[in-house]
Amino acid sequence: MVRSIIYWGAAILITIGSGIYQRRTGPTYPIEGKINFGGREISYHFERSHAGPTDCPINLTTNDSAINATLEWRYYKSEGDYNEVPMKYSNGIVSAVLPHQPQAGKLEYRIYLSNGVESAYIPENMPVIIRFRGDVPVVIVVAHIIAMFIGMLFSNRAGLEAITGGQNLLKYVKWTIIFLALGGLIFGPIMQWYAFGEFWTGWPFGHDLTDNKTAVAILAWLFALFALKKFKYPRRVIFAAALITLIVYLIPHSILGSELDYSKKKIDKTVYLMENEKIIK
Repeated sequence: MVRSIIYWGAAILITIGSGIYQRRTGPTYPIEGKINFGGREISYHFERSHAGPTDCPINLTTNDSAINATLEWRYYKSEGDYNEVPMKYSNGIVSAVLPHQPQAGKLEYRIYLSNGVESAYIPENMPVIIRFRGDVPVVIVVAHIIAMFIGMLFSNRAGLEAITGGQNLLKYVKWTIIFLALGGLIFGPIMQWYAFGEFWTGWPFGHDLTDNKTAVAILAWLFALFALKKFKYPRRVIFAAALITLIVYLIPHSILGSELDYSKKKIDKTVYLMENEKIIK
């Protein structure tokens, strides 16, 4: 009993730790930082994903009306000139908006600061890349996250069972396959359709790494189930499946994800300006 609690505790810690790592290293996780400008420290938090049909608001707390801020943006991979949008100052915050994009559309943006004495870009080294997507029903998101978490949990538990000589391999392997399939092959594609208008963009239809790594993990566990029934010593195969699943799970989410090809779409060259609290197009 004590040993089982320890193994489950270890599986839970591995699952939570890998999930946090995957989330924080993904290309849609917000960018945060600080910059010293005009004798004060300015903190920033920039989104890299925007859902829904609205423009994306960009805000920066400067607490200094003498600082002029300009939001600069352009289409991702366009290598053209930046569109410049003057940011409005109010109650210590400068604000402007990025124009709404079609599903999977990407923009890159940055903020230019000046006060007559010095100037700087935020972020300092490279622009922020943001991807637009459709709204996904909360129930689908929650179901996907829960299913993937439980699937990963059983995967880790099965791996520990394999290397410790436990007798519950078949049960853990089956539950791993069931929940990974639910999360990755049912709720995952539904999320993808709501967000980007396509159910599957991995192989053979595309190169979405999230879809591909899901397929690799499930295939690994299907082979582990086969080995459990047909091989005399299947524990190494099961441990290998658990290790493969952990490795692919550590790959940041949304890497090589859906991306609108602007070269195949007519781009609206409208520049959005903030003027008198109205958006002028």
